[in-house]
Order: sequence, then C-alpha cells, then structure tokens
Amino acid sequence: MRSTSFLWNVCKSSFTFGLIGLTVSDRVASVVPVRGLSMSPTFNPPNNTSSGLFTDDHVLVEKRCLTDYKFSHGDVVVFCSPRNYKEKQIKRITGMPGDWISVPSSYDAVRIPEGHCWVEGDNPTDSLDSRSFGPIPLGLIRGRATHVLWPPQRVGKIDKKLPRSGLSF
Repeated sequence: MRSTSFLWNVCKSSFTFGLIGLTVSDRVASVVPVRGLSMSPTFNPPNNTSSGLFTDDHVLVEKRCLTDYKFSHGDVVVFCSPRNYKEKQIKRITGMPGDWISVPSSYDAVRIPEGHCWVEGDNPTDSLDSRSFGPIPLGLIRGRATHVLWPPQRVGKIDKKLPRSGLSF
C-alpha cells in the first residue's frame, strides 16, 4: 500500500511539473538551438569548426513580446518560415511596417505593409530571408532571442546592431 501511495505522488508531481514546464516554454520563454551560418558571426561564429549539439549556439527566446507585437529594428526573432510552417528560422528585423527597403538584386524599393516586417540574416551570402520571400507577417514570429546560453564562452546578451552596417538601435 505504501509503494502505491509513493508511486501515485511521484506521478502527480511529474505531471504537475510537466504542465508547468510546458506552460512556461509556450508562454514565457524557451531555449532554441541555432543551426547554420545565416546568422554568423552573431551566432555560430566561423571559428566553430565542428558542428553538432554541443557546438551550436543555444539562445533564450522570450515570448512576452508576442502579446502586443512589440518589436523594433535590430531585434533577433524566431519565426515560422513562410514557405514551410513546420520550419523555424532565426533572423534580425531590419524593417518595420511603413519602412522602405531597397532590394539588393534590383533598383526597386519595397514598402513594408502594416502587420509585416523585413528580416535578414547577418551573413547575407548564406541566408534565406526576406530578400528571397519578401516581408513576413508579424503573426509568424514565435519570440525574440535575448541571450546566448550555450556554449559557455559565448554566454551573454544579444546586441541589437547590424554587424555589416555597424548601425546600433
């Protein structure tokens, strides 16, 4: 009888902590791995020669910004790809609603419509971003990356500046 009571308490506690953890990761914050070179040198700098779970950068993504879509130039955001909703991408916001963005491959300028933003990777040669698929709806954004949590030598706050332009926001 005593072992049944102990097992029941362990199950209740595990279930409760699981629900709390799920709620926190869904509504408050989560940790996301960054793979690929599209955000280099901000994430996964070139001196990382080997790839894998222990060398990829892992970032803290806060989700409170989603309640009223408070984003600004220079924010690094995680969003669902407009081409494949199951795929998550991480890029920097370079244009907000109402901004004019010059398209590098042509002499055209694009006005960002209301409810959308322009995102670009910090490494333009290795990035699939708004230059390929245009402005993205703000509704696709899943959170704002605020800190690098892994690897230990890179732990710290993420700068809100564009590396190739040197502009700070």
